[in-house]
Amino acid sequence: MAGSLEFIKSTTGTSVGTLDVTDCFSADYDVYKIIISKLDNDTDGRTRLRLIDSVGSVISDSEYDQAILEMSSVSSYTEVKGTNGTGFSRIGFSSNNLADSIGIVTYIFNPYDSSSYTTIIVQSSGYYDDLSSQSGQKSIGVHKQTEQITGIHLYPQTVAATFDNITVKVFGVK
Repeated sequence: MAGSLEFIKSTTGTSVGTLDVTDCFSADYDVYKIIISKLDNDTDGRTRLRLIDSVGSVISDSEYDQAILEMSSVSSYTEVKGTNGTGFSRIGFSSNNLADSIGIVTYIFNPYDSSSYTTIIVQSSGYYDDLSSQSGQKSIGVHKQTEQITGIHLYPQTVAATFDNITVKVFGVK
């Protein structure tokens, strides 16, 4: 991505079931870079993302489309496509209790523009249990409603799971 990065905010969590990063999008930028690091789950699973609207509500309606390329180091690559999801279902994968076992970089486009769809590009990499294999992912997605988005909501695939550690940094792209 061309341009310089301007730090907006950082949010961390320890032993949390979800993590909200609120009030991080504004009219100041059209493009945001989000770096998710120091992430480890207490169970096998994928990290998921929903958007937060201008009144602070997590958007969980069937308004998300996504296309994913999963790239395993030990098996064939897999394409996954989904429409009308209740969130971006796969922005990263890591195995249980592997400290700092995943890194996720997400670009979010036009979240604050209430006349445009919000779109994302995601790249991530994570390890499996035995550290002998790795999985990378690239994905694109769109939130198919024109509304003002002010934040993100991260949650694990498994309902009872927690993020043992998670750090999220948000930057505006100039």
